[in-house]
Amino acid sequence: MSPRGVAIPDLRERLFDAAERIVAREGAAALTSRAVTSEAGCAKGVLHTHFGGVDAFVAELVLDRFARTAAHAQGLPGRAGQDTVAANLTGVALGLLDSLDPRVVGLAVTSNATSQQIRDALAEGSPGFGAIQDALTDYLDAELRLGRLPDGTDTATTALALVGTVHHLLMTGGWAGAPDPRAQTERLVALLVPQ
Repeated sequence: MSPRGVAIPDLRERLFDAAERIVAREGAAALTSRAVTSEAGCAKGVLHTHFGGVDAFVAELVLDRFARTAAHAQGLPGRAGQDTVAANLTGVALGLLDSLDPRVVGLAVTSNATSQQIRDALAEGSPGFGAIQDALTDYLDAELRLGRLPDGTDTATTALALVGTVHHLLMTGGWAGAPDPRAQTERLVALLVPQ
């Protein structure tokens, strides 16, 4: 069975939630199949049965969380004219930033198998940073048409700057003494779309 074909959606989410709790509590090194299944209250072999191993499981966790953020971002163009542009952008950016513990991202990029599975899935159309960037561009275009952004605003570059920065913060955050990524995101939005 393919990882995306996990038969019981509840089980998939239980395992993902368990993994996130383990990483938050004990760090990425504690993320083993046995720890995840124990935390989720499942049989020991269920992670391997449904995902094929920890590498594939981590890849699916990352893809799932990015897809959630992309789905949220795709609703943004329909909110043009509501709230402030900065608040709307900040909401999506912080949603992406909060979608994964940076230590989970670290696990994904340090495993060749995991990072390759993520790259392959994104190349095949799984929603990720590109989908989020496209949704932000569409949203900014709508706000530009409403006159809530200055004429000549380069919406595509603004979206790229925001998504690229949040991607950078996800990839490099999570260590003691690192600058607060939420504050950095909020400062960037204020710079990109001054009120």
